[in-house]
Amino acid sequence: MSTNFRDRNPVVIGAISIAVIAALMAAAFKAGDLPLIGGGDTYYASFSEAGGLKANDEVRIAGVRVGKVRDVSLHDGQVRVEFQVDGDAEFGPQSEAQIRVKTILGAMYLALVPSGSGQMEEGATIPVERTASPYDVVDVFEGLAERSERIDTDQLATALDTVATLTRNTPEEFQAALKGVSALSANVAARDAELNTLLQNLQKVSRVLGDRRQDIVGLMEDGDRLFRALIARREAVHDLLVSTSQLSQQLTGLVKDTRADLKPALDHLGNVVDMLNANQENLDASLRLMAPFYRVFANTLGNGPWFDTIVQNIPPNPDL
Repeated sequence: MSTNFRDRNPVVIGAISIAVIAALMAAAFKAGDLPLIGGGDTYYASFSEAGGLKANDEVRIAGVRVGKVRDVSLHDGQVRVEFQVDGDAEFGPQSEAQIRVKTILGAMYLALVPSGSGQMEEGATIPVERTASPYDVVDVFEGLAERSERIDTDQLATALDTVATLTRNTPEEFQAALKGVSALSANVAARDAELNTLLQNLQKVSRVLGDRRQDIVGLMEDGDRLFRALIARREAVHDLLVSTSQLSQQLTGLVKDTRADLKPALDHLGNVVDMLNANQENLDASLRLMAPFYRVFANTLGNGPWFDTIVQNIPPNPDL
């Protein structure tokens, strides 16, 4: 006995539908962890400090991307980095891990240095003895800007003046040094507003550079392509310059060797040109008067090996 779909309990159908949708959503969010979709094996590395590395950063071997960082967390006083590597990437059990700078604006990546024979077991941890973290200059400058804003310049100047007062009986050289430091602190205190503005503008510049990071990276990549093309064409440019130099040398030798012969020829050529210029009108008249003759001559020889013409005022041959 068949039952119509509309006759079924809508509550049960709704519950089953919600459960199926929830399972599909969970599978979609965890698709990267599935064997057939996410791919790759998971490994761990311990670092003394994170060095700016974060999740989704690249994992590279010899500059080639082979995976990504899954998670960066604190574990037993050390930074524990969980990363995933493609299955076809090979690196031995003694491999090292390093956090390196990807761009000048602070982007990082995890570099694996293969070492040892065989393949590192999945889930293995690279100890802190075989890892290295970079020196993050961006964090240092940001910390300097934040700390310099919290310095009480007036209190610093007062403290230095007090030190100078307590050390009046010290040698003159030391007193001069302290007075210089005091004057410096006074100038710093007087320029507090300007320094604050400078630091704020520096922060704006850093923010703009961070927003334009991809453009700067693209510009550097284009410059790298240009330099590579120039290097590739270096031999051709060198051969062209060498050939040009040899050609100039040959031309110079030719001019030196034929200078004695060229001078009389050029002198005669000058005389000929002067004569032609002096008789230009006669040449023009000759060409104009010869035009009818050329036309009749062409008509005469237009019948192949025979020529057809009429000579007037010549009497006929006598009939003998």
